[in-house]
Amino acid sequence: MNGHGFSFHGAELVARPTGALHWPAAGLLAVSDLHLGKALRLARRGGGLLPPYEVTETLTRLQDEIEATAARRVICLGDSFDDPAAAAGLDEGARLWLVRLMAGRDWVWIAGNHDPALPDLPGTRRSVLRLDGLTFRHIAEPGAVAEVSGHYHPKAALAGRSRPCFLLDGARLILPAFGAYTGGLACHDPALTGLMAPGALAILTGPRALPMPMPRQAPGYSRPRATRSAR
Repeated sequence: MNGHGFSFHGAELVARPTGALHWPAAGLLAVSDLHLGKALRLARRGGGLLPPYEVTETLTRLQDEIEATAARRVICLGDSFDDPAAAAGLDEGARLWLVRLMAGRDWVWIAGNHDPALPDLPGTRRSVLRLDGLTFRHIAEPGAVAEVSGHYHPKAALAGRSRPCFLLDGARLILPAFGAYTGGLACHDPALTGLMAPGALAILTGPRALPMPMPRQAPGYSRPRATRSAR
């Protein structure tokens, strides 16, 4: 798979085209924002009906990534479930699937804003995890260093097509949403331009992980020309 490798505070990491993060030396795979149960949550609240396959699609992609990387440790960086009812209402088949994926692995659930109370599943529950110099949490904190987070679902456009992306600068790494049916926040949104330093990279997902300068202005933006003051 065509991942993009980079160094981050002493760790050699790989941004996978799927949106997963691989740390080969640690045998670790990190994913963020699975949002399992989103289709059912929208249906419960009277929203638009989505095909009820997002849990299957997301877990299939997660299983494929675990197998492809031979991960011994998995970190889910928060919002693994779309809301508490989605977590509690996980059907037995999906629950058993998750348990099988966890078997024999060190599995960490980071609490997110959508799922502060995680369901009764195996694994370790944390709000923050510090591992070999890196800090894993759900929402990036201003001023943090060597931080890996999620939450924002960043996306960037290339050739007119918007794609989920990683965001990377010298201090932090933000993962894209891994789950099916998850929306995204454009890189030029002030919430992201205010977090990421000038010179940050966007690493686009898709057929291959593609690094590019992080877009900081909306597509088609044209800076107004300076005009001479009247004399």
